[in-house]
Amino acid sequence: MKIIDSHCHVYPQNIASRAVRGVSDFYDGVHSFGDGLASTVRQLWPGRGVSHAVIFSVALKVEQIKSINSFIANTVATDPSFFTGLGTVHQDAPDMGEVVESIISLGLRGVKIHPDEQGCAIDDTRFLSMYEACGDRIPVLIHTGDSRYDFSNPDRMANALRLFPNVTFIGAHYGGWSVWDEAVAKLSRFDNFFVDTSSTFNWVSSACVKSYIRAYGSSKIMFGSDFPMWDVKPEIDSLMALNLSDREYEDIFHNTAEALFHINP
Repeated sequence: MKIIDSHCHVYPQNIASRAVRGVSDFYDGVHSFGDGLASTVRQLWPGRGVSHAVIFSVALKVEQIKSINSFIANTVATDPSFFTGLGTVHQDAPDMGEVVESIISLGLRGVKIHPDEQGCAIDDTRFLSMYEACGDRIPVLIHTGDSRYDFSNPDRMANALRLFPNVTFIGAHYGGWSVWDEAVAKLSRFDNFFVDTSSTFNWVSSACVKSYIRAYGSSKIMFGSDFPMWDVKPEIDSLMALNLSDREYEDIFHNTAEALFHINP
């Protein structure tokens, strides 16, 4: 079965080791599998059954926006048959509409933000202006959920979903890392809310994951590894062990990502 990995963080070689270490530190020393390089994904993922990868990075400072988006676009250009890229924004951008237009003009297929690392709530007015600029043109992938903070938790995500019903939102980690049950209860009813499977199996039982899939519905779920945190193969194996239907696997492994990110099958 064709597999798209829809959640890969990648970095320029000169900062990759520092960036990976920073993410590990942010999550209290969780070990990282990979080096954060797109070349590693391109080299290793096909041998693990993955035919396409969605790549991105996150701007922790406003001055990083342009360089990150250019880096992602240039990386996609090295192999557009394998890579699809998402752009990023920072809440302090003076003209959010201009940033979104630049992301679209670079050929990037969505926006990625991490409210907890960026220190700005999902429903902060500065991010709201970005959602308005995105409209129904490109989806917004958001790191959702963290019991240690209040930037990306389900109530804030629900506020944005209600305010912008025309925007396609994707909540990473089944909509709420470390607050999975709350996220499913509060967010699965929204038609414009999709999720990915990343960074969940290491904390949540297979039975719970299966219940999340059934709550959201497979057509609203896409597979993601959260590279460089995890090797993609165990993530695939854990999902396959759930014994879902063929249609559910087709949706999760490629149909949903193809539709949302306009990936040519």
